[in-house]
Amino acid sequence: MAKQERAVRTRGTLIRSAAEIFDTDGFVAASISAISSRAGVSGGALHFHFPSKSALAEAIEAEAERRLRLITCRTPAPSECPLRLLVDASHELFDQLNNDVVLRAGFSLGCEAAWRGEVDLHGQWKDWIGTTLASAADRGVLADGTAPEDAATVVAASTVGFEALGRKNPEWLSPQRLGRFWRFMLPRLAREERAEAAFQKGT
Repeated sequence: MAKQERAVRTRGTLIRSAAEIFDTDGFVAASISAISSRAGVSGGALHFHFPSKSALAEAIEAEAERRLRLITCRTPAPSECPLRLLVDASHELFDQLNNDVVLRAGFSLGCEAAWRGEVDLHGQWKDWIGTTLASAADRGVLADGTAPEDAATVVAASTVGFEALGRKNPEWLSPQRLGRFWRFMLPRLAREERAEAAFQKGT
């Protein structure tokens, strides 16, 4: 059992170390030797767990997908405003992008021209936004004349844009910046009586 636990820890350390290298250097420039050195293991130990750099990237994306699902797994309860859930989830995502290098590297890998993984984190986030806004429309929360498809396009493009800009400047992922976005957006998305309640997380 101790040997198995040690193998799990080593695998986790390698995933995090690879994520840190990918996050700073990119997939192409990242080297196996740099990853094994940061993880404090030999090259042979790394290859025992991951036969290639691509296998490491796949593991990072799979773990990042799991962590994103923890943020987007909820559907609004009958008494809960879907827009409030959307605001809360966006704040949680941005907080995790600031503090969780595996999630951040998973998103970054999806934008690398040299990498073609099986996981589409941006697409999953976009789809969840669309589902949540469709729920808001079904409950009569959206402002008159606001189509959920159009709202989803704007919110997804904006938040994904913040994520991309945040790779160079973390201020784009700050709660203050996101709060200003929602302060601008919610009065255009929600019925007047719903906008303030939905915005509380963004203050």
